[in-house]
Amino acid sequence: MTGYSADGSVESAAAVIRSGGVVAFPTDTFYGLGVDPFNAVAVKGLFAAKGRPANSPVPLLIAGPEDLGMIAASVPTGATALASAFWPGALTLVLTAVESLPEVVSAGAGTVGVRVPDHDIPRAIARAVGGPITGTSANPSGERSLKTATEVKDAFEDGLGFIVEGVCGAHDAPSTVVDFSVDPPLVRRHGAISLEMIQRVWTNVLG
Repeated sequence: MTGYSADGSVESAAAVIRSGGVVAFPTDTFYGLGVDPFNAVAVKGLFAAKGRPANSPVPLLIAGPEDLGMIAASVPTGATALASAFWPGALTLVLTAVESLPEVVSAGAGTVGVRVPDHDIPRAIARAVGGPITGTSANPSGERSLKTATEVKDAFEDGLGFIVEGVCGAHDAPSTVVDFSVDPPLVRRHGAISLEMIQRVWTNVLG
């Protein structure tokens, strides 16, 4: 059953995620879909809801940099520097994943993309869950990204466990993706944070 609630919505969303369900919530860019990334069945349910190809990795959201160790086997110095400069914000770091993270999250690549969003609600949900949540966009695969709870409800009908009402950020550009699983690190997707801004903090990132 899809729910709307101003009071207790974060706690309700966290409870659904802990139980293996799929939750939609506003972010600093568009609405996102959250499940427990360590629950492979839940991640597959997310793929089914979106009609997302199984060979697509799933980005993760965390409440703060202190949670990186839950999902990343190592955090290079450059990644720490960029996180300090741009989190919360539109920067996704690709890092080597811990072995306990299901392969379906990384599409078998052994890496994980993670960021701290510049929005209170997903950070609060991740904090309430006690770990990372998925942060893929809340839209059927291949269709436009959605900005409101009503659009998400119409797109997914009763396919989600809970929808948190809220206002997305004004950003329309996606996050910039910097891959630290390779050396030297490489920008995999250009987005809201320019290569010039990245290189001011860590000079050996390639574009």
